[in-house]
Amino acid sequence: MSDVSGEAPDKILEELKKSIQPKLSDNVAAMDVIMGQSVDVLKRDFMLCGSTDHPGAIYFLDGMADATIVDVVLKSLITYGSERKMDPAQLTTVDIIRTELMINASVKPVDHIQAAVSAMVSGDTLVFIDGLEQGMIVSSRGWKDRGVEEPASENNVRGPRDGFTETIRTNTANVRRRIRDPHLRIEPMVIGTRTMTDINIAYIQDLVKPGLVDEVKKRLGGIKIDAILESGYIEELIEDSPLSPFNTVQSTERPDKAASALLEGRVVIFIDNTPVVLIVPTFFWQFIQAPDDYYNRYWVGSFFRIVRYFAFLISLLLPSIYVMLVSFHHEMIPTQLALTIASGREVVPFPVLLEALIMELAFELMREAGLRMPKPIGQAVSIVGSLIIGQAAVQAGLVSPFMVIVVAITGISSFAIPSYSSSLALRMFRFPILIASGTMGLLGFAATFFVLLLHALSIRSFGEPYLTPLSPFRPSDQRDTMLRAPMWMLNSRPGFAQDQDRMGHDQMPAPPKKDGSQ
Repeated sequence: MSDVSGEAPDKILEELKKSIQPKLSDNVAAMDVIMGQSVDVLKRDFMLCGSTDHPGAIYFLDGMADATIVDVVLKSLITYGSERKMDPAQLTTVDIIRTELMINASVKPVDHIQAAVSAMVSGDTLVFIDGLEQGMIVSSRGWKDRGVEEPASENNVRGPRDGFTETIRTNTANVRRRIRDPHLRIEPMVIGTRTMTDINIAYIQDLVKPGLVDEVKKRLGGIKIDAILESGYIEELIEDSPLSPFNTVQSTERPDKAASALLEGRVVIFIDNTPVVLIVPTFFWQFIQAPDDYYNRYWVGSFFRIVRYFAFLISLLLPSIYVMLVSFHHEMIPTQLALTIASGREVVPFPVLLEALIMELAFELMREAGLRMPKPIGQAVSIVGSLIIGQAAVQAGLVSPFMVIVVAITGISSFAIPSYSSSLALRMFRFPILIASGTMGLLGFAATFFVLLLHALSIRSFGEPYLTPLSPFRPSDQRDTMLRAPMWMLNSRPGFAQDQDRMGHDQMPAPPKKDGSQ
């Protein structure tokens, strides 16, 4: 047993390195070694044009290839040729067979076993014919996939309801529907020595910054790994600051968000088998922005963008500020409020820092439990658990009512962040600032916050400063950072894009003049 397991991989590698042979039996023997006895590998023997002197074989994977296309291929090779009374001896090349017998199928020749097997395990059909020094790859991918649905993690009130799926070609098609520009390029790659995952790099040729696409290809091409199962694998292997808690690669499940990024001169990375695509470069402000900002009127979009910035600050700093004031700086609290807080803490046996840590950890525990449990009961458990545990903790004197309110407001504010991955980073940032504030007061709070700010100033995303366009300051880009200017003022793209003109000038609408002129 051990000898077989030790020799089999080497033998498979040897077979994969071979070229396709003229003798059908040699190719069949190579496929038997490479694919073994896998139950989903199906082989069908046939006679070209019905002639017993010209045998052939096709290979495909059950569940990966469309059975209807496979039937059409077999019918073309056997029946169609015999009906036309063709001489198989004249079908000496793949081009002749494709032209004479398989004119309705997408067929391309293949010279090496490894390329043939790679196509087959991706859902294509592999054809060998005795006497031909090449094989044929027939496009027949037809596995079952999930329908297009609205992303659960990126809801919106107004806007498209479609989302990406686990099928890469469906995802690229959703973007193509929105950007019908011939300059849109989608280039393929394969990463993962075992999973051989399809990767597509999308960009608009005359908008993307020179050198950005080459940098993306360089980083993706440098990945040496056996498996890519989700976009998170790629994200961690291509970001500029892998040790930073900040997200320097944006992810989304929304086709309209990906299309918008392409139109700004960014690069979108599609990964097969996941509905999440990656966008580079990305900046901090994009995690606070939402598609609704552009689908509603600019007053509404700007107002709720400000609300989300406040939610970001509350989620990050509110527990730390409360602990800092109660522990060290009572004089900064209004007298009546200080007396109310003190009365609520009379029976609490813990220091305010420990109380805050207990409540924050309990909240995170309930949120994680609600997320991991089955959906029908997950929400009920998280909501009921929060109410019951919070009320019981206050009545038992373990925590103060003010602490429950602070933690609840903090948790609700974190839900207002449109990017789920960014809200996860906020949940982690909260704890070091909280500990520093509870142990060193204002000095610890200020020092930790400014260290975080300096770190954000120092990192980059594919060479671009992370806090662009505020640092470095770009006046023309301020119309879509903190606030959202009217659409007729957003006539230029971000500063890193190659083509800056987005729309014509003087686009501000106005009522017709009294004389009827515009």
